[in-house]
Amino acid sequence: MSQVAIQYISDENGNITGVIVPIDLWCEIESEKETAYLLKSEVMKRRILEAKGRQAGIPFEVACEKLGI
Repeated sequence: MSQVAIQYISDENGNITGVIVPIDLWCEIESEKETAYLLKSEVMKRRILEAKGRQAGIPFEVACEKLGI
């Protein structure tokens, strides 16, 4: 993201106590945190890498049917 408008919140003494960030930036940060957390587990890391390399899939309707929804 370029030129993100982050707003700082400060108390009566001028100490920064918080920030307001645009929702797009927040979602990006949360996504990166979740990925980092998952990659700590060797099992999840392997599953993510396997899924990333997968070329074939099944139609949405078939997945719903298999899940019983």
